[in-house]
Amino acid sequence: MATHRSIDRICCAALALALLTAILFCSAAHFDTGGVAYGYETRLFDTSRVHTIDIVMDDWDDFLETCENEAYQSCSVIIDNDACKNVAIRAKGNTSLSMVSAYGNDRYSFKIEFDHYEAGNTYYGLDKLCLNNLIQDNTCMKDYLAYTLMREAGVPSPLCSYVYLTVNGEDWGLYLAVEAIEDAFLTRVYGKDHGSLYKPDSMDFGGGFGGGPREKMPDGGFGDDPAAEMPDEMSGVPFALSFSNGREAGERGQRDGPPDGFGGMGSSDVKLQYIDDDPDSYPNIFDNAKTEVTSAGQARLIASLKKLGEGTDLENTVDTDEVIRYLVVHNFLCNDDSYTGAMVHNYYLYEKDGQLSMLPWDYNLSFGGFGGSDASAAVNSPIDSPVTGSLDDRPMAAWIFSDEAYLTRYHACYETFLLAAEGSGGLSDRISRTAEQITPYIETDPTKFCTLEEFQTGVGTLLEFCRLRLDSIRGQLDGSIPSTSEGQQENGSALIDASDIQLSDMGSMHRGGGGNGQNPKNTAKRPDWAAVNSETAAERPDWAAVNAETAAEQPDWAAVNAETAAKRPDWAATNSETAAERPDWAEANSENGIPTKVGSPTPQEIRQTAGQGNAWLWLAISSAVLLAGLLFAAKFRR
Repeated sequence: MATHRSIDRICCAALALALLTAILFCSAAHFDTGGVAYGYETRLFDTSRVHTIDIVMDDWDDFLETCENEAYQSCSVIIDNDACKNVAIRAKGNTSLSMVSAYGNDRYSFKIEFDHYEAGNTYYGLDKLCLNNLIQDNTCMKDYLAYTLMREAGVPSPLCSYVYLTVNGEDWGLYLAVEAIEDAFLTRVYGKDHGSLYKPDSMDFGGGFGGGPREKMPDGGFGDDPAAEMPDEMSGVPFALSFSNGREAGERGQRDGPPDGFGGMGSSDVKLQYIDDDPDSYPNIFDNAKTEVTSAGQARLIASLKKLGEGTDLENTVDTDEVIRYLVVHNFLCNDDSYTGAMVHNYYLYEKDGQLSMLPWDYNLSFGGFGGSDASAAVNSPIDSPVTGSLDDRPMAAWIFSDEAYLTRYHACYETFLLAAEGSGGLSDRISRTAEQITPYIETDPTKFCTLEEFQTGVGTLLEFCRLRLDSIRGQLDGSIPSTSEGQQENGSALIDASDIQLSDMGSMHRGGGGNGQNPKNTAKRPDWAAVNSETAAERPDWAAVNAETAAEQPDWAAVNAETAAKRPDWAATNSETAAERPDWAEANSENGIPTKVGSPTPQEIRQTAGQGNAWLWLAISSAVLLAGLLFAAKFRR
């Protein structure tokens, strides 16, 4: 009887417990347990297809005339037929911004801020978006590969995908959409309780000259010969980045740099060196903060830089695993336009609770594209000499080589990277699939910087470069190829010969390639680049002959992509679902707004709140727990 008299209490307790558990599950999405899921991840950054972005703007031509001022102007954008009104757009870039004009083009890179005019306005949670113009990259995939490889290696990296850009409904060209490393990125990766973010840089054009005032490139850019018009402090630097066997070698941890011991152009704070305890000694870090700067945050970062320089308490000062993974992928990519190169820039510094890590940025001059001319030097770039100049200059890399245990972990990470990159489904297959995906869009791109033939040559060269680079790293790990600058000087015969490769075929800081200049507004400015760029044109014979080994695997890309090309003869015809809904955008962009796909959300409706993508999952779990409680109660009731 006692059992029966207590059964109601037992049932009530079970129901209460089930209900409480359900409520906790429902609320779990609001707890900060790490990164937050946003809707833009699976929409714009779905890499299985090329997306579309239409910029709707009444005064586009006037905007282009003032792009180098980097001033924001209002526009609307339609991303895969989702409309976002009242957003801001400006041109972006350092050298690339001025180089666009030097090329006689107005195909700028752009930055879109969804929340510039209206706080909280986003594209499914995304606050800021970069649109990279693929300048100086004949492969059109250096940035894409870099961010993808970094992310797959476990390094927090910006999401990216290819987009075909139109302006007021007219073709503009193929771009790479890149998630800006700002608020949305920080919340997506680290959660709401994220740390501090900085983008150390000592001048607008690359690294600083001893921490002096911020400078820009000379008026008019670099003209036809960028190297000839560089500031005096930079003269010769790009060419010094490629070492040869006959040059003076560096010690382990450093590679040959510019002459006379010139270890890099960045100031001490950009190199992440400890100077003193005064925050004013670190202007190139704190003035370039992407998050709120506080006195406590400044003191915490300075204390971390001091311990980093001293090599003390490293596990709490550096996210050692993450930085090792970053440097492994980074050094594979041979990017001297970076922290490890002479310029000492193009990276983000993240700090949380005194622990430091680095985030990747701007790899369009990777694979030896930053002033390099010696392909063999780039292919054999020593993994144990990862910096230009003195290793002591770069404490964020130096700690790895100060301890054999860290060096062992570094080499083990390279082994893991090689296993993922080699063989079926690895890097070579990724490059081929990406080329197949974007070839039809390059064919119809009216403003591209290189011709279709130069793109095909660039892809073939990239495939061969990566194959040789992986072989060299494999040899450096097993000891058959020296892994330091000093060892490679002493035993140059062990190096892999890449003399058949022309690095400029993949694009370089001196020329991005040819391009046919079909943009009607630029036709007069852009003659045939193949003729203009006669110096490199003579170096580019038939691609099939230059890349004999890969030519058999990569026939005519246009033919390979016949299936894809057939799907995209013309944007207006291809996008049948929206063609009828998208008349002339110039007329449609009236005071009453811009058209959207029938049933598509308004800009306010498309904002994605944190954790919304998991709402149905939490509801299902909660329902299951509640049902279990009910069944338990019913069983005992009987």
